[in-house]
Amino acid sequence: MKLHELKASEGSRKIRNRVGRGTSSGNGKTAGRGQKGQKARGKVRLGFEGGQMPLFRRMPKRGFQNINRKEYAIVNLETLEKFDDGTEVTPTLLVEKKVIKDEKDGIKVLGNGKLTKSLTVKANKFSAAAKEAIETAGGQAEVI
Repeated sequence: MKLHELKASEGSRKIRNRVGRGTSSGNGKTAGRGQKGQKARGKVRLGFEGGQMPLFRRMPKRGFQNINRKEYAIVNLETLEKFDDGTEVTPTLLVEKKVIKDEKDGIKVLGNGKLTKSLTVKANKFSAAAKEAIETAGGQAEVI
């Protein structure tokens, strides 16, 4: 198959329906909106239920949702153990080695497990136990 032989498959290109173009078009006069009523006259906002209390407002709401909340990708010391001695562990390296899926709002290192290798770990946050464990193993904990 060559580039000039390419053809769009049947039904892949649909012509837009032009409403309000005369009665013989099938969508003339009321332009497919029916007779009168709110939908015929104008737009209705999302979630509007004709004056009835909308579902979103009827549902109970609990607690406080902080819109500025930061979610950190968590890395434990036991997962850092798989890196070679003297490695500089950065967020990009962690994503590359598939230790974490994505960085989210940053990376936090927690002190779960034991660390025997000397590593330079660069992350946004460290727990006190993790920082201590990295430094006792002969490594460095650098805050980005």
